[in-house]
Amino acid sequence: MTTLADQTIATLRSGHDELAAFVRDLGPDDLVRPSGASEWQISQVLSHLGSGAEINLASLTAALAGGPTPDGDFNRQVWARWDAMSPAEHASGFLDANQRLVEAYEALDSATRAELRIDLGFLPQPVDVATAARFRLSEFTLHHWDVEVGFNQYATLAPEAVEILLDQVAGMLAWTGRPDALGGRQATLALHLRKPDRSYGLRLGERIELTEVPEQPDGELVLPAEAWLRLAVGRLTPRYTPEDVRVTGPLSLDDLRAVFPGF
Repeated sequence: MTTLADQTIATLRSGHDELAAFVRDLGPDDLVRPSGASEWQISQVLSHLGSGAEINLASLTAALAGGPTPDGDFNRQVWARWDAMSPAEHASGFLDANQRLVEAYEALDSATRAELRIDLGFLPQPVDVATAARFRLSEFTLHHWDVEVGFNQYATLAPEAVEILLDQVAGMLAWTGRPDALGGRQATLALHLRKPDRSYGLRLGERIELTEVPEQPDGELVLPAEAWLRLAVGRLTPRYTPEDVRVTGPLSLDDLRAVFPGF
């Protein structure tokens, strides 16, 4: 039986292979182009993915050995080393570090994938392999888009990753959302997604949360599922918005962009 951990690890592999092939074709000028992350050039996105892979691998290795999770000092040393690299080193370093992380996940047998608990350092308690891998998949998928959209404004998130990540969005909204951007206004929208088809309620008030579809919503937000994921993390600017995104009711798409400014 294929588990969520299996699916997530397989998607990390396919995502790595696709982005690695793309990165290998980039020249020096390509690496310093602007990315989809507003303050980073392409090489800086690759640096973030590479350093993140190194930190994730250290946490996985510690869990397998039964030792302590690397602390904040370890993370800062990793970031400082990557910050000092050249754009070309960011690219080659990403290729190596992310390959090693994916291979480490792939090497886990079925029992380990079910039983191991990994301390990621930023959650209240250790999590299972599926959860740890899905956190990495979220980071990887969004930054993969940041790289590709620097060359193709119509780039979208990988469909196989979107399917896995949709169930994780609800837990992110309290972190990514800024309800104060509405200036005290409140609304509950019917949220209808396509590819895959899902429906929720999106409650925007003192808190931002997903609910069951309301019987009498204040309006509707209809859009592709991958565009919803990008909206929730500030990556649905006008330039990168599909034509089939539709918002009705008291809030505009610009209002929602303000609520989800991204990172």
